Amino acid sequence: MNAEELLRERRSVRKFKDEKVDKAIMTEIVELSRWAPSWANTQVARYTITDNEQIIESIANEAVKGFSYNMKTLKNAKGVAILSYVKGLSGMIQQYNIDSGEDNTWDVFDAGIACQTFCLAAHSKGVGTCIFGVIDQEKIAELVNLPSDQSVAALIVYGYEEGEHAQAAQRKDVDQILRFV
Repeated sequence: MNAEELLRERRSVRKFKDEKVDKAIMTEIVELSRWAPSWANTQVARYTITDNEQIIESIANEAVKGFSYNMKTLKNAKGVAILSYVKGLSGMIQQYNIDSGEDNTWDVFDAGIACQTFCLAAHSKGVGTCIFGVIDQEKIAELVNLPSDQSVAALIVYGYEEGEHAQAAQRKDVDQILRFV
């Protein structure tokens, strides 16, 4: 699979086979994900991976704000990746006393890059993913005993896709999203 195919074919997957993804494959996915760019190469992204059914059920019942769609997907998932980031590193270059500004959101930006890289890496290994936005970051951190210097950025369910791979939704024409000045 080349880069163009990877970008065009990756979809959010919400239905999974009743088969866990081997830890060696998950390690390969994180190995690829660690190449995601970050502010001043701070490499703030961290990955907590679980296929423990009790932890997944606790996340489903306690950490998706009662959103039934996410609860259902989690109960079907064979694994969950909790993407977190080390707080206070992105957006700063200490040695030069450089700060990106009051609204520093580079840590979240870096986590977003890492999240997409993780999902693309998973797709390249035949593993489907879906990123959840309706989550309780503090409850997730508590459930997985996340170190206090980290903050949860995203919850990514993963597994081997059940059924036919979805086709892409209609995309806007390039002239609707591009402008040159």
